[in-house]
Amino acid sequence: MTKLDKDQVVADFTAAYKAAFGKAPKLEQKPGWFSVDGDKNIRLAELAELGASYSSAKAKAKPAAEKKAAAAKTTKTAAKPAAKAPKTKASGNGQVAAKVWIQHIGVGQRAPRGSR
Repeated sequence: MTKLDKDQVVADFTAAYKAAFGKAPKLEQKPGWFSVDGDKNIRLAELAELGASYSSAKAKAKPAAEKKAAAAKTTKTAAKPAAKAPKTKASGNGQVAAKVWIQHIGVGQRAPRGSR
């Protein structure tokens, strides 16, 4: 197990976050925990892994974006507008929840709270 340098991990994470999202992260440090943009608390090792995933995701996304741009340049045909999906009927038969419960549990039984 390697010992992580907190300042280096935070700097690497901040750089990867900026590259991925275009803005600086809001890091809150608590004893032994970090909170990124008010999300759930994570440990320093998890912060390092998250930063590495941001930088690797950007590296993978870059060639894919270049391929899409090249494909768009080669095909200059106009795309047809998407066909509209046929309208579907709404599900259900219009019953009230209290009546459904009464049918489900029987007439002599007590309905759950809030369904009366």
